[in-house]
This record gives sequence, C-alpha cells and structure tokens, in this order.
Amino acid sequence: MSAPQASLPIEALAHYLQTQGLAGNGSLTLSPLSGGQSNPTFRLSTGNRHYVLRKKPPGQLVASAHAIDREYRVMKALQGSGVPVPRMFAYCEDESLVGTPFYLMEFLDGRVLVDQALPGMAPAERSAIYREMNRVIAALHRVDYAAAGLASYGKPGNYFARQITRWSRQCRESTLPVNAAMQQLMAWLPEHVPAGDETTLVHGDYRLDNLVFHPTEARVLGVLDWELSTLGHPLADLSYQCMAWRIAPALWRGIAGLDLAALGIPSEAEYVAMYAEATGRDPAEHWEFYLAYNLFRMAAILHGIAQRATDGNATAADAVETGRKAGPLAELGWQCAQRYEASRR
Repeated sequence: MSAPQASLPIEALAHYLQTQGLAGNGSLTLSPLSGGQSNPTFRLSTGNRHYVLRKKPPGQLVASAHAIDREYRVMKALQGSGVPVPRMFAYCEDESLVGTPFYLMEFLDGRVLVDQALPGMAPAERSAIYREMNRVIAALHRVDYAAAGLASYGKPGNYFARQITRWSRQCRESTLPVNAAMQQLMAWLPEHVPAGDETTLVHGDYRLDNLVFHPTEARVLGVLDWELSTLGHPLADLSYQCMAWRIAPALWRGIAGLDLAALGIPSEAEYVAMYAEATGRDPAEHWEFYLAYNLFRMAAILHGIAQRATDGNATAADAVETGRKAGPLAELGWQCAQRYEASRR
C-alpha cells in the first residue's frame, strides 16, 4: 500500500460506510486520485459501488483554506439544479476517523480533459465541448442562490473591491519581490472598478479540468473543486475562464496564438457572445477590466505559491516553477488595463 493509502484506516472507513448504509460487508479498496492539489482525494470501492472521499490535509491550516465543508454544502445545495454536480452522500466532522474532516460523494466515471486545445479531437467535438462548458457556467449564474439555501454562503456585493484588497494585501505581506506590473495593477485596479454590481453563485476556479465529461458525449457529468466558490460577480467568474484566450500554451494552460478556427474552438468573442445570449448579460463594456482583474488575481495566487516554496512548505513539487509564472501573468494583466483605459477615452 502506498503512503497516501496507508494514511487512511481501511477498516474504520469500511465500518463508517456500513453505518451510513453505503456499503455491505464486502472488502473496501482505496486509491489516491490526482487533481484537487490542496485537499487529499481518494477513490473508495466496495463491491460495485464507488465513492470519492475528499478530506482536509493534516497539520496547521490557514483559517479560510481547505474549506471542504463549503464544497460539500454548495454541491449538496445544487443537487437537482441545472448545474451538474456529483451526488453528496455524507459529511463527517469526526477527526478521529481519518485524522481530519471529510466528505463522501459519487464517483463520476467520465473524462477529465486537461489540455484546452483538446488534442486528438475533431473540430466538431471541440466546438461541442466548448459550447457545453459555456452552457454550464451560464446555468450556474442563473441559480437562485437564496432559494437554494445559500444566502449566507458569502457577502453579496462589492466583490471586485474585496478581492483586490485581499490579494493586494497578500502580495504586500510577501517577502518576495513583486514585479512592476503587479505593483501597477495593485494601484490601478481599485480606482477602476466598474460602477454597478451583481451577485450570483460563482465557482471561483471554473476551467476545463475541473469538469468531468461523459465518456463519449460532450456533456458535463459534474463540476468539481468548489473550494473557491462563494457569492460573487458572475463576470469575474466568466472572465477567469476566458483568461485562457490571452495566455499562450508555452506560458501556462492557455490557447492564445493557436489557430482556433481550424481547431473548431470558438474565439474569445464568440465564447463571450454565447454566454451573453444565454444569460442576457453583456460583458463587453468592461471586459478588459475583468481580464486585468483575473490576471492580477492569478498572478497573486502564483506569487503566494512561490512564497510557500521559498518558505519550504509548498505542497506541489513544481511550486517554484509555477510561482515564476506570476510576473508574466501580471504583465498580461497590465496590458489589459491599458487597453481598458484606451477604450474609455
């Protein structure tokens, strides 16, 4: 048994599943699942039943991080909505069982697609995948969060200002140098938050590899990794995903510079237009601001990863390399800010 498996007590888990009515008397097998960097995730199998166990990591944690209780709450609230999520089975706060709180959910037998260029697919397949991603995020932003029992899930309103303050504070508290573009964004963003506001449920990390697709169809079976979800601005959520159109594959996870028409992937403008048609929201007027904000936010997150690597407590092996991407992303963000300024003149 590997080290991650050995850290979970099989017999105690088997007994827990039996008491929850989720397993018979057969043996239980466990294997670690990749993905979900911050919260250890495992597949449990007993007979022909398969579950996913997601737990907090051990040790001293930042108070607001690793909020698996929030993940469980939001996915439970979305059962039966237009947003596909795995079925939730149990949440356990008893730390004596596996060392930290955990929850159990349905194992979705499907595809997790990582490369946003979707290699090996026909253009029509790629087009269908992107249309489906767009359909699901539009459905998420149509959810009546109060009716779903999520009125207390976050603070409604003033989302951009609060997020900019939060990530700027983290950068200023860092012992690592912050590049010029990041400094410029920290000064510029608070002064240019668009007037008007709207609050919906937002995922916070909506991207291709946080979706499980049907094995053969362009259909999302479930949206995963809700750790950053809250009540926020829907266009912050949409533009987060749309950073991919601005980031080159050589830099990080993007599709900028690819021949999208030949691939069958919609252009950024086409993707945004699909969302506008589905929701009635027109992001165009402040679009470059939204992208500047999200590139700043992502740069700040990566700067934090670099800080943890420097401090010697990063969880991912590639933390140093990942942290180096903060500067180039901030520079892309500053370019968006300058385009936004030019459009307002």
